[in-house]
Amino acid sequence: MTDPATQGIPRDGVPEPPATPYADALRANALGGWTRWAIPAHQDQPERHPALAALAGPEVLAMDIPMFTEGVDLPAEGGPRQVVSRDGSAGPSPIPYARSLELAAEAWGARRTWFLTDGASQGNHAACLALRWRGQQAVVQRSVHTSVIDGAILAGLRLEFVLPHVNIALGIAHGVTPADLDDALTSHPGAMAAYMVSPSYFGAVSDVSGLAEVAHRHGVPLVVDEAWGSHFGFHPDLPPSALSCGADVVVSSTHKLAGSLTQSAMLHLGDGRFADELEPLLDRALRTFQTTSPSALLLGSLDVARRDLILAARNGGIAQSIEDAERVRSLLAEGGRYADPGPAILDSPDVVGIDPLHVVVDTRSGGLSGYQARALLERQARIHVELATQSVIVGIVGAGSWLDADYIAAALHSLPREDDGAGPRELSLPAPGARALDVREAFLSSAEVVPWQEAVGRVSADSLAAYPPGVPNVLPGEVVTAEVVEFLRETARSPYGWVRGSVDPLTDHLRVVC
Repeated sequence: MTDPATQGIPRDGVPEPPATPYADALRANALGGWTRWAIPAHQDQPERHPALAALAGPEVLAMDIPMFTEGVDLPAEGGPRQVVSRDGSAGPSPIPYARSLELAAEAWGARRTWFLTDGASQGNHAACLALRWRGQQAVVQRSVHTSVIDGAILAGLRLEFVLPHVNIALGIAHGVTPADLDDALTSHPGAMAAYMVSPSYFGAVSDVSGLAEVAHRHGVPLVVDEAWGSHFGFHPDLPPSALSCGADVVVSSTHKLAGSLTQSAMLHLGDGRFADELEPLLDRALRTFQTTSPSALLLGSLDVARRDLILAARNGGIAQSIEDAERVRSLLAEGGRYADPGPAILDSPDVVGIDPLHVVVDTRSGGLSGYQARALLERQARIHVELATQSVIVGIVGAGSWLDADYIAAALHSLPREDDGAGPRELSLPAPGARALDVREAFLSSAEVVPWQEAVGRVSADSLAAYPPGVPNVLPGEVVTAEVVEFLRETARSPYGWVRGSVDPLTDHLRVVC
C-alpha cells in the first residue's frame, strides 16, 4: 500500500492535494449547459421535478448522468484512450473514471480496483462466481455475510464451513484461526479457495497474515470480506489492511467507515501469486452482476472518499476520530456502570486486534439490553447507534469524522436501569443445525411454507439471518433447530431486529424442503 501520508507529495516535499478526476469531471460536465435528450427522465430539470430537486438538490440532478459520457467515463472528444510513455509502457489513463480506479488501487495497495454500486454484497457475489471458474468447492467461514451465501447459490459453489470462535457471554461470533483454516483445508483437499471475514461487525480483527500463509501453503487464494475495514492501513493506530497482509481478493464496503455514499463499495485484487489468474475472472464476473446503469453519484463519492481518507491521514483527522472513540471508552470506564467487552473480545484465540473506531458497550452490565439502550438513546438523546443486540450496542466513528464523546457518554450514563438489579443474563448464540443438503440444492428444491413449530427438524430451503449483523443463522440445506427458531423469533420481535430471508416479519412461518 502507498503510504497515505506521502501520496501525492512530489520530490520537493510539498504536498499536493490528492486528485479526484472522476468527481471533477462530473462537476465540469454539470456546468456544461447541456440540453438533455437522454436518460435519466428528470433530464436535469429541477423546475419540472421540484419534489426530486427538494429531496436531492438541483446540483445532484445535474451530476446524475448515464454511462458513456465523453470526458467522464469515455475519452474526451478526440482524446486518447491511454497514454503511452517513451519506453512503451502505459501511463496514467486520460479518462477520468479509469484514472480514479488507478488512484484507488494505488491508495489501497491493490493490483487492480473495481468500483461497486450495489455495496460489498455485489463484490461477494462476483467473488463467488469468479471462484467457481477455479473449481466447485471452497472453504468458507460459517459466519460470512449472507451475501456470500447468496453468491454461492447463484454460482453453484459448494461450501465447506469452518466454524468461528464464539463469545458465549456476549453472543458474538468472531473469526477463524490459521490453525482452524489449516484443518479445514486439509480435510477438504478439493477446495480451491478460502473465504474469510475480518474485521467482524464488532471490530474484531483476525490474523489475516496467518490465514493467507495457510491458504497459500495449500495452493489456494484467500478472499477476505473486509466490509468493516475499508479504512484499515491509513493510520498507524489502525489495523493493517487485508491486502497488506497477503489477501488475494478483498471486498471493501467503502461507505461504512471510509466515507463514500451508502451502497458504494470497492473490490480489490492483490498483487500476489494468483493475480494473473483471478483478474480476468473477477472482471468477467463483475460484468455479470454490475448494473448497466451505475450511479455516477455513487461512483463519484468513491473517488472523493479516497481523497478525503488520504487527507484525513495527513491532517490528523483519523487521529482525532480515534481519540474521540477512546474518550467515549474512557468516560464510560470512569462512570463505572458499563463493562468494556474489549478485553473479553481480545481474549478470543482468533482475535489479534480491535478496530478502535468500533466502540462496543456491554449494556447488560448497566441494567439494559442493547435493544433497550438503543431505543432510549434515540428517544431521549437523538443518538443513532450502528448496532444493537440483546447484550451490546456498537457505535461507529467514521475515519476522519468527529464524535461528541462527552455528550454520548453522558447520555448513556443518564439512561434508567430496566432490569431487576440481578445483573446481566448470559446469552447463547445458537449453533447451526446439521447439514443435510448443499446450499444450492436446497435453495432450488421443491419447498413448502409451514408454521415455525412444524419447521423444527425439517431442512431449511432459505437462508435466514438475524439482522444485524447479517450472519446466517440457518442456511439452505441445514436442519432447523428449536434453538435457532427461538433466537430468530426473538430477534424479529425486538425493536430494531429483523430476519433477512424470513417468509413473514415475525418469522411465524419457515420455508422448508419438501
